[in-house]
Amino acid sequence: MAASLQTSRDDLKKMEKGEAPPDALRLLAADHRKVEDLFEQFEKARGAEKKGELARQICTELKIHAELEERIFYPAVRGKIEADLLDEAYVEHDGAKVLIQEIEAGEPDEAFYDAKVKVLSEQIEHHVKEEERQEDSMFAQVRKADVDLEALGQQMWSLKQELMAEAEAGALPPAETRTFAGDDAEAALRSSSEFGEPGGKGTQKA
Repeated sequence: MAASLQTSRDDLKKMEKGEAPPDALRLLAADHRKVEDLFEQFEKARGAEKKGELARQICTELKIHAELEERIFYPAVRGKIEADLLDEAYVEHDGAKVLIQEIEAGEPDEAFYDAKVKVLSEQIEHHVKEEERQEDSMFAQVRKADVDLEALGQQMWSLKQELMAEAEAGALPPAETRTFAGDDAEAALRSSSEFGEPGGKGTQKA
């Protein structure tokens, strides 16, 4: 585990220099390390301005990460790993998105602001454990499946660059749930079609 954590931290350093990780799982793991670091910084931060800046960055990173998984990664591995694990991941994302919406709409000096960030960090910690750190985790199952992780990683990296550019321009859409009452869950599961066949080398439509 220590070796894999170090690998994902090394990948994170490369990503911050604009270099793509070698495959989809390593990209997602590097994202996990990034958010873990930001939550740690928030815990140590003093002053409303600094806390607000870190909280907004956490929310942005999580929104981008969720889009990568929901639009490309999860649909690509559906049918190749346990379905319940994927369904739970979507619902866990939606629970986090509710808190993200609350944090983005609030201010650091408001009541419950720190508590919302703390609970979000606990939700993400649980989510990462199920994806990455358990013996039968999602990542472990994907490694054993017939998935072209390099091609999938390239698709995800391309989308990540687009979403990061939107975020820098202040144009990243708000986090939207996909599995709650009133959501079109079936459409959400088909949302990766614009990137081609799951696990393949499809290109994004204009």
